[in-house]
Amino acid sequence: MNDQLDHQQIDFDKMQGLLPAIVQDAASGEVLMLGFMNREAYEQTLQAGYVTFFSRTRSQLWTKGETSGNRLELVSAATDCDRDTVLLQVRVLGEGVVCHLGTRSCFTQSLPFRAEAERSLP
Repeated sequence: MNDQLDHQQIDFDKMQGLLPAIVQDAASGEVLMLGFMNREAYEQTLQAGYVTFFSRTRSQLWTKGETSGNRLELVSAATDCDRDTVLLQVRVLGEGVVCHLGTRSCFTQSLPFRAEAERSLP
């Protein structure tokens, strides 16, 4: 069985031309951020080797770290079973900051949930 897909098999139609892209540190496994790609951003990422997203607010491509120097160098790319999401394993270049708030990961704010509260009761 061949585990490599033709790039044309990625499903951009489910989200009106966009593809969620989960960015993960290739060395540690830490999830760093989630961005969206249109076909052009996806193809540019695979060709150039640096992660490029499509900005939904500005309606344009942007390469992560193009101004800060904290670029995301692509190490590997995989898709999920539905072919509508990609996982990008990266090496963080520069100072190692990924989030625009100055942290390594964008996932730094904990959310309370009911089961957590119930476990803490005596």
